[in-house]
Amino acid sequence: MILFPAIDIRNGKCVRLIQGDYNKEKIYNDSPADAAQKWEKNQAEFLHIVDLDGAKDGVSANIETIRKIVDATNIPVQVGGGIRSMDIIRKYLSAGVDRVIIGTAAINDKSFLEEAISTFGNKIAVSIDARNGRVATDGWTETSDVTARGLVKELETIGVATIIYTDILKDGMLKGPNFQELDAINQLTAINVIASGGVSSKADVNQLKNMNLYGAIIGKALYDGTLSFQSLREEI
Repeated sequence: MILFPAIDIRNGKCVRLIQGDYNKEKIYNDSPADAAQKWEKNQAEFLHIVDLDGAKDGVSANIETIRKIVDATNIPVQVGGGIRSMDIIRKYLSAGVDRVIIGTAAINDKSFLEEAISTFGNKIAVSIDARNGRVATDGWTETSDVTARGLVKELETIGVATIIYTDILKDGMLKGPNFQELDAINQLTAINVIASGGVSSKADVNQLKNMNLYGAIIGKALYDGTLSFQSLREEI
């Protein structure tokens, strides 16, 4: 199982939000590139980056900051947040990003998602952010009528190779992931599933590994020192 340290960017800085609330922000590093280099030194295999400004406003505002991360490190990077056009995907891929994550547009613009998958294949992943089993959009500010499980089956038919599943009510709370829903989704599909939200202990990581998930994203627990990435890497 791949462990992805998370780097959430807002206004060019590395931050964390609680349950996606933009009014509950904590700044951890003024330089996301410095944060990325730290995780590389700790033997991270892959980085997970979210453009929070892009997620909320639908405009990728932190491309240059993310380009600096790519230039400063030698490990693959996946990026999500406000990616709603082929042009933005091309910009990220040309900047050296390895995988681009589509979120809101996977719900609101199926033709765009299909074109992206047809053009870029496994360079595209889809983020499923759910609140009480239903998919949230627009930086988690809106909740749709689409169920997470129903969306997964639809994504499978489109040809999506990787999904990131986040339970919003678990995110940033350090109380563990939604294991039941993650396991159900992983059993439901052949798509690679990356768990996100609430990972806060070695026991959480081991349980996710035993569920045969493709990956797990860890954010707040690493930045607050609740978990040591190096010790996790030694166990996984």
